[in-house]
Amino acid sequence: MSELLRIENLSAGYGEAVVLHDISLALGEGQTLALLGRNGTGKTTLMNTLAGATRQHGGRISLGGVLLNPLASHQRAAAGIGWVPQERNIFKSLTVNENLTAVARPGKWTPERVYEMFPRLAERKGNLGTQLSGGEQQMLAVGRALVVNPKLLLLDEPLEGLAPIIVEELLRAIRRITRDEGLAAIIVEQHPQAILAISDEAVVLDHGTVVHADHAATLRTQPEVLDRLLGVSR
Repeated sequence: MSELLRIENLSAGYGEAVVLHDISLALGEGQTLALLGRNGTGKTTLMNTLAGATRQHGGRISLGGVLLNPLASHQRAAAGIGWVPQERNIFKSLTVNENLTAVARPGKWTPERVYEMFPRLAERKGNLGTQLSGGEQQMLAVGRALVVNPKLLLLDEPLEGLAPIIVEELLRAIRRITRDEGLAAIIVEQHPQAILAISDEAVVLDHGTVVHADHAATLRTQPEVLDRLLGVSR
């Protein structure tokens, strides 16, 4: 398996504040990484750093052999980063279809394929972003990241605050995107078992450093280890 992403001795944060300390990890093409940890441990900062939205204080990030360090966010998107932040950041004043076509790049992921995967969006393609439910906005955010035709998809808490029926729909879509379509992904999620089930590898952060790394399947069968790492008491 070819290596897709390599992070070496990464330190990053916001302004002079350093949140991430000496992080190193690698991800192969087509692999999915579950990024776990308690609130405030640096997970979102790592995702934001990969997308180019923080200040990097040290280390290297490369994607498919391309050094991302000097690239701005829009250049990282062109290099292959597809980002779904916690805030979703859809264009709320544009229609669903305009959101997708405005950022689409040539490749196998087209607006039509997004509509096929998310029929709810097909039914609302003429609706403005402000007219969508939270779950529909999340589907649109995922779809918009896909039509960029990325090499690596970043999903920051994609299931947060959604109704159970929408959670199941999104989990099926994420499983299809990663498992069936083979798109590499890093997923941050507060419900670890749901994500470990569709991931290859798992990394746990604490105080901005990697404190545990293992195969996702192994960690999924060790709930006591998971609970200890995430500060969960039974």
